[in-house]
Amino acid sequence: MADVFSKEVRSRIMSRIRSSHTSPELVLKAKLKGFEHNPNEFGKPDFVNYPKKSVIFVDGCFWHGCSEHYREPKQNKKYWEQKIKRNISRGYEVNIAYENAGWKVIRIWEHDL
Repeated sequence: MADVFSKEVRSRIMSRIRSSHTSPELVLKAKLKGFEHNPNEFGKPDFVNYPKKSVIFVDGCFWHGCSEHYREPKQNKKYWEQKIKRNISRGYEVNIAYENAGWKVIRIWEHDL
């Protein structure tokens, strides 16, 4: 099935999807004390507390393949399947790297916020 939007329109739609300062992040930001929001660190954590060596990631249900809410796209399935699998794999790699360096890693699903 062909996309209902032209390539230009689809590109514009996708370019507006945020990778930071999302609604779930902003909800959590209002409740957290002592964490820096969106620091430029390995793995792009959403929040970091340097003195406590803690990082927090807010994982989107679609982008990280949530078992409760992920819905398989109807278009370009092969691309999205590979993309989501890579995001999940990268999450594990980032967790291991931080844990091996003595950091505490917290991952929160967007639906939990």
